[in-house]
Amino acid sequence: MTEIHELSNGIKVVIENISFYRSVSFGVWIKAGSVYENDTNNGISHMIEHMMFKGTKVHSAKDIADTMTAIGGNMNAFTSKECTCFYARTLDTHLDTAIELIGDMLCNSLIDDESLEKEKKVVVEEIAMYEDSPDDMVHEMLQYNIWKNHPLGYIISGPKTNVKGFTRDDLRRYIGKHYTGENIVISIAGNVNVKAVLNKLEKCFGKLKRGKKVEIIEKPLYNRCFYSDNKDVEQAHLNIAFDAVSYYDEDRFSMSIINSILGGSINSVLFQRIREELGLTYSIYSYGSSFSDAGLLHIYASSNPTQIYSVFMKISEVLEDFKKTGIPKKQLEQTKEQLKTELIIGSESTNSRMNSNARSLMFKNRIVTTEDTLEHIDSVDGDSINKCLNKYLNQGMNSVSLIGRLKDINVDEIRTAWCNY
Repeated sequence: MTEIHELSNGIKVVIENISFYRSVSFGVWIKAGSVYENDTNNGISHMIEHMMFKGTKVHSAKDIADTMTAIGGNMNAFTSKECTCFYARTLDTHLDTAIELIGDMLCNSLIDDESLEKEKKVVVEEIAMYEDSPDDMVHEMLQYNIWKNHPLGYIISGPKTNVKGFTRDDLRRYIGKHYTGENIVISIAGNVNVKAVLNKLEKCFGKLKRGKKVEIIEKPLYNRCFYSDNKDVEQAHLNIAFDAVSYYDEDRFSMSIINSILGGSINSVLFQRIREELGLTYSIYSYGSSFSDAGLLHIYASSNPTQIYSVFMKISEVLEDFKKTGIPKKQLEQTKEQLKTELIIGSESTNSRMNSNARSLMFKNRIVTTEDTLEHIDSVDGDSINKCLNKYLNQGMNSVSLIGRLKDINVDEIRTAWCNY
C-alpha cells in the first residue's frame, strides 16, 4: 500500500509499506541539480552533495561512515541534472538510524572552510578522471552542444574553474534556496510502521524551512549540432542523438519499445547488423535521456578510427530501413512482453520502488504505479510506433558527437554526409 503525506514544513513523503520484506530503502530527493544553476555556479549542486558527507555538529565524516557500517547498511548520494538524492538501504530495524543520520547531514552540515578546500581538490580530480573517459564525454558534450543555450546542457560536475572558486557562502546560499520543504520529496519502501516513521521524519527534517518551489523557467530548445574533439585514444567514440520525448510525453512508451528493438540488447537491429553481421564495432547500443521538458534518443558506437565513417554510414542505413519496414506485429508483442517482464522484476526491489515513487511525486505530483505503466505499454500498437518513427527518427535533424584521433578519422566525410541529410 502506498501513502502520500506531508510534513509541517511542506516536505512530501511517499511511503510504500511492504510488510513481508525485511529491508527498507529510504531516499531524500531535492530539486537541486545542474538545470537550476547558471554559468558562474554550474557544479554547485554536485559540490554540496559531496560536502554533506564531511561532518555535522554531531557527527564527523568518520562517524557518518562508521554509523552506516555498524548497522550493515548502504548509504550514498548522487546528483543529476534535475535533482540530488541522498539514500540508504538497510534492515527495517535500522531505519531510524538511517533517517537520523541523513536528517543530521541535511539539516546540520558544517561546510567548514578547511573541509571545503580539501573536497574541491577531490572534485577537480573527479572531473579530470571523467574527462579521461571518452565514452562518457562523447555523450556529455553532445548534450552540452544540443542545449548550449540552456542549463540542461550543463555538465553536472561543472567546470574546474567554478569548483575551485566556490566559497562556503556560495554553498550556504544555494542550500538556503533549494534544500527547503517545498523542494523535497522523501520516499520510503519496505517494512515500516507508517505512524512511527512520520513522527521520526518530522523530528529529523521538520526544522528545514518551507521555502519556495524552484522551477525551470525556460524550456530548452533543441539545436542541431556536430561536435568533434581530438583525443589520443585507441578507439573512436561516436554518439548520434535525435530530439525525443520528455518524462511527460505520452509517446515515451512507444519510444521505449523503439529503443529496445533498435539498440537496447544483443538481439537489437543495430547490434545484429553492425557488430554481428559486419563486424565493424565491439560496442553499439541505443538509449534514451528524458527530462521534465526535453529528451533525446541516443545511439552510441565505438570502433577503430579508420572504421568509424563506415559505422556512421551503416547506422544511417539501418535507421532508414528501420523506418521503412517498421516493426512486425510479432516482434512488437514480444518486445512489449520483454519490457513488462523487466518492469515487474525491477519493481520487486525496495530500492527500485523507492526511486520510482520519488520521481513520480517530484516530477508528476502523483504516484505512477507499475500497473499504470503496464497498461500504457500494452496500449502501444503499430500506428503509434509508425508515428514515432516518422516524428523522431529524422536524420535531417540528428546531432553528432565524435571523440578520438581525428587524424585517423574521416571527419570531413562524416560531416558532409551528416549535412546532406
